[in-house]
Amino acid sequence: MKKWKSIWLMMIIALVAVLGACNAKDKTESAAQGEKVEPSEAAAEVTIENNDTTQTYTEAPTKAISLNQHVTEIMLALGLEDSMVGTAYLDDKIYEPLQEAYDKVPVLSDQYPTKEQVIDAEADFLYAGWKSGFGEKGVGTPEELEELGIHTYLHTASNMTKPTIEDIFTDIRNIAKIFRIEDRGEALIEQMTKDVEAVQAKLPKDSEKLRVLVFDSGEKDVFTAGQNFMNELVTIAGGQNIFGDVESGWTTVSKEDAVDRNPEVVVVIDYGETTADQKIQFLKNDPALKEMEAVKNERFVILPLSAASEGVRAAEAIEILAKGFYPENF
Repeated sequence: MKKWKSIWLMMIIALVAVLGACNAKDKTESAAQGEKVEPSEAAAEVTIENNDTTQTYTEAPTKAISLNQHVTEIMLALGLEDSMVGTAYLDDKIYEPLQEAYDKVPVLSDQYPTKEQVIDAEADFLYAGWKSGFGEKGVGTPEELEELGIHTYLHTASNMTKPTIEDIFTDIRNIAKIFRIEDRGEALIEQMTKDVEAVQAKLPKDSEKLRVLVFDSGEKDVFTAGQNFMNELVTIAGGQNIFGDVESGWTTVSKEDAVDRNPEVVVVIDYGETTADQKIQFLKNDPALKEMEAVKNERFVILPLSAASEGVRAAEAIEILAKGFYPENF
């Protein structure tokens, strides 16, 4: 009798073990199925608020067009050349490390392409650096383009007062999110941050900041930087923008005001048909401006416009300025 009881007990234990294993297997398979479905559903849609529009992306764009140089360089720095069907509007030479990638992308126009060119390229995404890209002289409004099935993104850092490098990082993160390459976006931001910190480490620590005039152009008056991105670049590079108190971006001031504020260094913005050397000669020969300390001491720093824009060349721009301001530290 005891023998039969032992046999039945062993059979019951085995049956419970089998049922338990099956139940555990079912739970594991159910959990695995849930993990597969939920991330897929979460990653299927990306929504971005930009330029007074809400753009919803069910998938990454594959036929993008960049409309200004500094945003072209952001796209290329993120390795998105294979997702681009066109680019336009260079201010000067493309950033040298990105030249090879740039050569893979068709150039649609010296300035903004026409709406017909955009349609012919079967574009699904347009990235503008300036509001003019989606203005009357641009390719169309975001609303018009959305009706054609084309997403739009306006570079926020270039269209705000007092932009910072962090604002550029926000744009980079948005583009990386739209194209599902967040890891590349963070890697780019990390590298830019390290490059800026490396320059700042060489700046003098306790000396008074140099007074700096940003000279874009002007014959009767001076077209200069107020609280635009140049103000941020000059400040990070260890200078003080003498018109940094003016609450606007690029602004016009009188020659007399520039002379009164007496800059120690002039940053000459290089672009267009008038060369930087021609601008410097103008400053040296102008009866009023030649009296500034910077002109008397011939302290000029030449900065390409493309480097001065809110893009991936911010660290390069800061290094150019810092070397010009404090050459003995480099």
